[in-house]
Amino acid sequence: MSHKNDVSEENNAPFSEQQNQQIIDMGIIATANAPHNIHCLSIIGQIEGHYILPPQNKTTKYEHIIPALVSIEQDSSVEGLLIVLNTVGGDVEAGLAIAELIAGISKPTVSIVVGGGHSIGVPLAVSAKESFIVPSATMTIHPVRMNGMMLGVPQTMNYFEKMQDRITRFVTKNSRISPERFKELMMERDELVLDIGTVLDGKNAVQEGLIDNLGSLSDAVKRLYELIEKDSPRKAPAKSEKSSKSSKSTKNTSAKSSSQKSGKKQKTVAVKSELSGAVMRDLRGEQR
Repeated sequence: MSHKNDVSEENNAPFSEQQNQQIIDMGIIATANAPHNIHCLSIIGQIEGHYILPPQNKTTKYEHIIPALVSIEQDSSVEGLLIVLNTVGGDVEAGLAIAELIAGISKPTVSIVVGGGHSIGVPLAVSAKESFIVPSATMTIHPVRMNGMMLGVPQTMNYFEKMQDRITRFVTKNSRISPERFKELMMERDELVLDIGTVLDGKNAVQEGLIDNLGSLSDAVKRLYELIEKDSPRKAPAKSEKSSKSSKSTKNTSAKSSSQKSGKKQKTVAVKSELSGAVMRDLRGEQR
């Protein structure tokens, strides 16, 4: 009988049933038979947050991504994370929450933008430790927008400004672009027809310091392998230090035990000599 995780021999499927179900449910799959075990996380379509989007929309649900990120952080078999982005944006708070979690992962992370990384996709792209973008991809930088009824009062404008400041701080902290330049691109009026903002292609995104590298999938995977190999030696000395400490303690313990044993032997010899002397005296007394 074949196990559920084994590859089907009937149709020669490249993935197991469990892996196929992962792809269907969340578009997530862990790699196998590779130099390093990396996890591929795809963020595509529209970021779905607190409100369910229409069924015809291709969405990435944040309630799927957040537990996946927690699992990746805890799983000792996963050495690195590759994030593939092709998103038009979506819920601001949900996207920013996912970006913060990616930035807080202790393992090596690399992101690559293919197609587009628009709106809240910008913080998601820069949240990894190193970011890539393909030449044909684009990124749209624009101010926060809100759908539905809004009150035309100063408090509404203040809310928008605070939300925009949160995004600006996160992007500039995790990339090489300055806050002033990011705001300039955001408030550009001649780039878009029905909105304000800027559209950057792959080359310009790197030149502006928003993305680290211009490259393809192989470049991103290669760089992730390098980060993994660079990160792994730092964990080895900790083990060697522990082993050296344990060896020192073992030596100290053995030295103490040997000294204690030698002391016991000396005491035993002294007691025996005293006893023998007493016996000799008794024998002499009897002879007399």
